[in-house]
Amino acid sequence: MNYTYIVRCADGTLYTGWTNCLSKRLKAHNSGKDGAKYTKTKRPVALVYYEGFATKEEAMSREYQIKQLTRERKLKLLEF
Repeated sequence: MNYTYIVRCADGTLYTGWTNCLSKRLKAHNSGKDGAKYTKTKRPVALVYYEGFATKEEAMSREYQIKQLTRERKLKLLEF
């Protein structure tokens, strides 16, 4: 399974990414090792949203779509 996810950083900003293992990726973001450059200085991060996909390509495509949204639209997405 592949996932597109959103984490909320300690400063309130949102970060969107994709992975094939949510727990491992969240741990990487919070440890600073192999996490995204963006989240390195904004820890801790908390998982606030995810979607599952069969393929890596689908997850990456959805990541791109979400990254094109405004912050307001991303927050609406979190209200599921």
